[in-house]
Formats: sequence, C-alpha cells, structure tokens
Amino acid sequence: MYAASDLRKNLRIKMDNEPYIVTEFNFVKPGKGQALYRCKLKNMISGAQFERTFRSVDVFEPADLQEKKMQYLYEQDDKYCFMDNESYEQILLTADQVGDVRNFLIENIEAEVLLFEDRPLGVTIANFMDLVVTEADPWARGDSVSGNTKPVTVETGYVLQVPPFIEEGEKIRVDTRTGEYLTRVKD
Repeated sequence: MYAASDLRKNLRIKMDNEPYIVTEFNFVKPGKGQALYRCKLKNMISGAQFERTFRSVDVFEPADLQEKKMQYLYEQDDKYCFMDNESYEQILLTADQVGDVRNFLIENIEAEVLLFEDRPLGVTIANFMDLVVTEADPWARGDSVSGNTKPVTVETGYVLQVPPFIEEGEKIRVDTRTGEYLTRVKD
C-alpha cells in the first residue's frame, strides 16, 4: 500500500479497480490544517486525465502491472496480434493500445506488452530500429531548393524525412520514440 506521502511523478496506482499513473505532483502545506497532495492522474486504460487532491491519511493500492516479452506476428482488421514467448498464447491489441509503435512493427519483432490484470494496455519496442527504405525520390546534386531533407517510405509504410543522399534499398536507423532518422546502417 502507498500513503499519500509516497506519491510522485510516474507512480502507478490502482483506484476504483483501474490503473492510474501520476503525471504531475505538488505538495501543499497550508498555514493551518493538514498537508495536501495535488496530483494529475491519467487512466492507463481510457487515457482520461483529471486532477485530484489527497490528504496525508489517504492510502492507495499499487497497480498490478506486468510487462511480458512478446513477439509481434501480424496485423488484421486494424488489430495487432502478439504471441507470448513462453506460453505461445496469442492476444490481439487495438490500434489505440499499440499507438505510434505500429509505425515500426515488423513481423517477428520482440516487444514488451504492458498488462493490467492480464488485460493489455500498451506496447513498447526497442528505442532504435534498422529499417529498409522501400521508396525514395531521386536526388539531383545541387538541388538545394527543396531543402536538406526528403521524404522516404520504410518497409513498415512509415514516411519520414531523411538527408537527400539516402536511396531506395538502403537500411537506416530510426529512433522509435520520435520517429526521426538517425543514421545509415552498413550491412
């Protein structure tokens, strides 16, 4: 159990049988009376955010969250299928649960699936991925009118800006947190 004094940013707690994460935290000590803890909470299932004030006597249950290593298998009808590496059980996640990670999902990639009481909440993958450029416009030397970057499409269908010297068929490293190009990868 957590006391109100244990609250801090990114702490995950359970209230009303749902998991919440503390996104902001302020300690307030008025001139007289007891201390107050003002928090912004985000529901980890629905994404709803709200503010709540707690007294120092309030207690919270820790959220029963676990991360499981899973393998991404395929996408079907806007659902993403992941398989547990130990039990071979498969689960389907919605596009909302997968979020921006779907831009970088390649079949058989390892992912961490966040579960609350065996219900999937979200997915995280490696911070950097090497992806093959499948579509890139040619670049003419001296073409500085169009700027220092050009759009390319990688094997997952994601479009990003890269330096003009990147060509179709090359492998590039992408930061999956920001979706930005990092460097060319030599095979």
